[in-house]
Order: sequence, then structure tokens, then C-alpha cells
Amino acid sequence: MKSAITGGAGFIGGHLVEHLLAQGDEVTVLDNLSTGRIENLDRVMDHPRFRFIEGNILDRAAVDQLVKGTDRVFHLAAAVGVNLIVENPLESLRTNIHGTEVVLDAVLDAGASLLLASTSEVYGKNTSDSLDEEADRILGSALKSRWTYAAAKGIDEAFAHSYWKEFGLRVAIVRLFNTVGPRQTGRYGMVVPRLIKQALAGEPLTVFGDGLQTRCFSYVADVVPAMTKIAEKPQAYGDVFNLGGSYEISILSLAQRIIELLDSTSEIIFVPYEEAYAEGYEDMRRRVPNNGKAHAFVGFDPQTTLDEIIINVADDQRRAAQEQGAGIMVGASVN
Repeated sequence: MKSAITGGAGFIGGHLVEHLLAQGDEVTVLDNLSTGRIENLDRVMDHPRFRFIEGNILDRAAVDQLVKGTDRVFHLAAAVGVNLIVENPLESLRTNIHGTEVVLDAVLDAGASLLLASTSEVYGKNTSDSLDEEADRILGSALKSRWTYAAAKGIDEAFAHSYWKEFGLRVAIVRLFNTVGPRQTGRYGMVVPRLIKQALAGEPLTVFGDGLQTRCFSYVADVVPAMTKIAEKPQAYGDVFNLGGSYEISILSLAQRIIELLDSTSEIIFVPYEEAYAEGYEDMRRRVPNNGKAHAFVGFDPQTTLDEIIINVADDQRRAAQEQGAGIMVGASVN
């Protein structure tokens, strides 16, 4: 099987590359390294079945080079992270809407299939107990840049569904809920690696708002195999599937658990949203996925506990710091 990945140097993309290579695929990645990191591909750069192309999904020639002769494409490239989206809304809109349209056209012309990675952000401020795939999307003002990402990814889904309906493009969609794991950084607002890094360094853990907003964190090693299984099933074409964690926790409780589990001396401080982000940010109080559809379809049943996620991310950060000579000293490694 020949697989191609847009955004393959990103956190999830790097893990997906390794998973597909382990399955025996030939894998080609396209990434402009704006938010992705070449270090995420260090383990595979010399693999005989791997190829890397540096380029942008807005460039049709680069995308054509990626998809030529491929069997399937995983479209992960996007402007991601709260910080980037709030501070650069126009770039986010162009990348997430026009870039996806370029990819859809190229994949259609190449005769390949496509898995589109969408996001739980499309549900917006819907705080229902369990968000299934048909749940209403409740977005804030179109003038608040916080919602441009949600709006753009919703348009991406609509584009993909229309290409399936009108042109027969073999495309499935997955909505990812707060996927975390080793090699993820906190550069663009990802809360778990940011809080863990602060705890390991003995710095104050910065919790935005009152910390009572809740999320369900999913582990990348649980999510990636499910993505691949969905991509392999023709019955998934034209449909969408949630892939999220099963344990709801407030951000304040998350910070407290990180301090406890890593035996950190850090304290917790609260930072108002208006200080943490640029103007135009608005948070949602709750986001809980209903994974029933993916469970019935491919047996998706996330097994990694939150404690295991914290330990694995912390150990990964320690290893990275040691390799860079940074010498993080707080807490013993937990295996």
C-alpha cells in the first residue's frame, strides 16, 4: 500500500508515519514545517520506504507530487493550536479552507482515497453530556478569531462530503478530541505538554480562566490505529467518526494530578484569558465525545489512562531534555 500524509511532520503525523511503515506501507509526507518539526520524523528519515517533501498544501504542484501514484492520502495539514489561530486568523483560514480544497482536487484527480482529519472544535460551545457526530454546532461570533478554526474545519468537512456526494471521492472524516502523547509540544497552546513541562522545571503551572473547564484527552497511540482502520473501510466513505478520550477532567484537576504524579514542587497560578491570549479568544466550558460510532465500526476503545498519558509525556520530555543537554532535574523518571 502506498500512503501519503499532508502535515506528516506534525505530532500526530509523525506517529502515523511510524504506524504505516510498521504495517508495510510506502509512505510519503508533505509538510512545510511551519508548525510541524522535522525531529518528529527522525526515526524514519532513513527508512527505505519513506520519502519527505517540503512544501505547502496551498501549492497544487507540491500536492500533485505527493499524491501521484498513491493509494490513499491522510490529510492532517492544518493551522493548529489556539495561539496560532487567535493570533493569525487569516493564515489559518487560508490554510484550512483553500489548502483542503487543493488536496481534495488533487486526490480526486489521482484516483486515491482520503481520510480527512477534522476536530472536536467543530462542535463549538455545545456542552452536551456526550457529543455524537450529529450534535449541533454552536459557534460564537464570526468576528471572534477563536471561532475561525471551528468554522474552517466545518467547511472542510462540508467540502469533503460534497466531493464524495457529487464526484464519488472516496473520503472519510475523523474528528479528533484533544489528542496528546510523546513528541507533542506546548508551543501553540497544547495544555498537557505545557503543564508537564512547567511541572518538570519546577515552574508555576499556568491554568487559564478558573480551571473548571473540562476536556477528555486521548492518547495518540490509541487514536492512530483507529484512523488507519477507518481509512481502510469503504463503508466509511461520506461519513464522520469521533475519536476521543473516555475520561473527563477539569484543567485545574489535570494540573493538580500532574504535580502529584510527577512529585513536582510547582504551584498553580490562574491566568485570565485576556492575559493568556490575544483579543478574540473565547473558551468552551465542556467537551465530551461519544465514541460509540467508532467503537461499533472499528472497535475503537481507548485504553491508555490519564496517568499513563502524563507519565509517558513526562518521560518523553525528560529524554528530549537530556538529548539537548538541558538537564531537567525535577522528579525521577517513572516507568
